[in-house]
Amino acid sequence: MIEPAMTATLMPSTIGVDFGTTNTVVSLTFGDDAAKLVRFQLDNRDLFAFRSALSFHSVQGEGGGVNERVVEAGPWAIESYLEDPLETRFIQSFKTFAASQAFTETRILNKRYLFEDLLAAFLLRLKDHAAGQLDALPPRIIVGRPVTFAGSSPNEGLALSRYEEAFKRLGFSDIRYAYEPVGAAFFFARQLKQDATVLVADFGGGTSDFSLVRFERDADGTLRSTPLSRSGVGVAGDAFDYRIIDQLVSPELGKGSEYRSFSNSLPIPQRYYAAFARWDQLALLRASKDMRDIRALERTAVEPDKIAALIEVLDGNHGYALYRSVSALKEALSSQTEATFRFEAGSVHIEKPVQRTEFEAWIQPELTAIETAVAQALDSAGLTEAGVDRVFLTGGSSFVPAVRDIFLRRFGAEKIESGGEFESIASGLALIGREKDLELWTMRAG
Repeated sequence: MIEPAMTATLMPSTIGVDFGTTNTVVSLTFGDDAAKLVRFQLDNRDLFAFRSALSFHSVQGEGGGVNERVVEAGPWAIESYLEDPLETRFIQSFKTFAASQAFTETRILNKRYLFEDLLAAFLLRLKDHAAGQLDALPPRIIVGRPVTFAGSSPNEGLALSRYEEAFKRLGFSDIRYAYEPVGAAFFFARQLKQDATVLVADFGGGTSDFSLVRFERDADGTLRSTPLSRSGVGVAGDAFDYRIIDQLVSPELGKGSEYRSFSNSLPIPQRYYAAFARWDQLALLRASKDMRDIRALERTAVEPDKIAALIEVLDGNHGYALYRSVSALKEALSSQTEATFRFEAGSVHIEKPVQRTEFEAWIQPELTAIETAVAQALDSAGLTEAGVDRVFLTGGSSFVPAVRDIFLRRFGAEKIESGGEFESIASGLALIGREKDLELWTMRAG
């Protein structure tokens, strides 16, 4: 662990930042020492994965003066939101908008925010919560970037220019970018005893990225790499979560049922359940005009108890509790062939046994997309599975057996490596920052 007192007086030689859809991880090196993760203390918990979330809350100034805008980030943003959801603007997974030309700005408490404003606000609060570990920063930073940014028509130049502006506001003057799976590959490559072609599969919250890299050591021991190919797909852990909710929870809250309109029976609108793709969107649904229609549906629904349960989940702001239940099921099914999904919120109680095979059937479209992207990486490099020496799996969804099975089936268990699933990218980026020839590993915006 990095001691705050030490890092407050010593400037790190390198810093790597893995800004993720779900979590952000920061790693530092001091001299020739191994990379060390920046850690955060919350309620006697020691955290290194800092939730990629922001909250904005307006409080009245002292003596009844002008309202002050309170900005929070990470787990503190979640706490702020849960305390007062209707008066707090909560934003998570905002990385998914980085490359979107359609996203120009958002207005929060009567103030205009560009994407770079959101990211800078997030990074500054992360720095504040680091308790001195990030007080002294070097001019150079290595920032991870996905192989393929999320979105239907992502503009990576736009995304990197937005990153650039945000990181400049922290005082960095030499901002470099490395592909996230390349950071993970570098973290893993230190273990290699001989030259090898490595496939790195990085599973985040919003994207799954794949890189094929050839690693070779010179006579003097210098590690060199040759990028062979890249591929990516905009599905990962968040999509798995939504499949669970869509199969287990939404039907209990009225999805697929009907309501009566005069002499006709009509389906409950599907759009009410689209908000369950992200738990923070549920409070927005409650505050929308759709909520009035949902309340009216309880009187005409064929199954009014289910609509009443939907209303209670929304009124009670139980979205975060719901996603904790989803995460618990997903984690249990990673080690067990059957687990029980349990969600309790007020009078709403959903409990169902789930076979791992059922879950795997639900996420089959995502599994197919992931395997297609792996095949694309191989095809682009002109390789077959036999030409890959090692496969390094990293990221939370690498624990999902059906995801892991894709690689076991294609490459064999003897080639599969894992470890440091949540820290490998940030630590690899920080280690890359020590390389003499950074051009081999990094790029600049523009």
